[in-house]
Amino acid sequence: MELPLEYFIKLRNLIYERTGISYEENKIYYIKKRLQQRMQAGEFTRIEDYIKHLRLFDPKGIEFQELMNLLTVNETYFFREFSQLQVFAEACLEETTHAKWKADARTIKIFCAGCSTGEEPYTLGIILKEMLDNFPAWNVLIKAVDIDKNVLRVAQRGVYDQRSIKDVPPSYLKSYFSVTAAGQYAIDDSIKDMVIYEHLNLMDRRALRCEENYDFVFCRNVLIYFDDVSRKQVVDKFYGILRQGGFIFLGHAESLSRISTAFRIRRLNEHIVYQR
Repeated sequence: MELPLEYFIKLRNLIYERTGISYEENKIYYIKKRLQQRMQAGEFTRIEDYIKHLRLFDPKGIEFQELMNLLTVNETYFFREFSQLQVFAEACLEETTHAKWKADARTIKIFCAGCSTGEEPYTLGIILKEMLDNFPAWNVLIKAVDIDKNVLRVAQRGVYDQRSIKDVPPSYLKSYFSVTAAGQYAIDDSIKDMVIYEHLNLMDRRALRCEENYDFVFCRNVLIYFDDVSRKQVVDKFYGILRQGGFIFLGHAESLSRISTAFRIRRLNEHIVYQR
């Protein structure tokens, strides 16, 4: 199957309109392979008919969602970008909990965007369990969202292969995982119960409108799929859901400097962090 540039652009524009995700022309082969799978599944023979179906005859977005499930990349594992997690645990979390304890506030809220198959929110849960003094006294909520419904089902199941747990410290592996009959690793319920998963398109105008007072937002390696306009819209939403003094964490190759000047830049433990 060929994907003429004309139809690639039409499909790319539709994806951008609905999700804010932007694909350059060098992604045409990547798009074509996944488009072909969905066209075969729906018995479409012409690309223009498939695009027309997405625009006019898919009112609930069911087929569009299936396409996005194939297009979104879900590369993740436990304790990814460990040095950044260290500054979260040893500096930002400590500063936050110290201030909250003095103010007699006992709630920690984390928003995890682009959570994929759940390794990141569960990693954050383990860190909280390890780092919070008198953990039972705290009310912890981790809200984890993704546009891909397939990965959310995997995340809710909480069972992983060897690759996902390769960087988990041995003591944590022993404390927070159990080995299944199939030789996989199941996350402990004490961590699983901290996380609420939700299907969410960050570019939906209704997205996040009911969220507020988060202490931390994690959006690591997600904004790289957006263009400048969409990035600013998403970051502005994150600013709105953070409490004053809350922190946002991006991927190690991402920066807020070109997106927003609303956040305060701080250096903690030799790392740059962004704070509302």
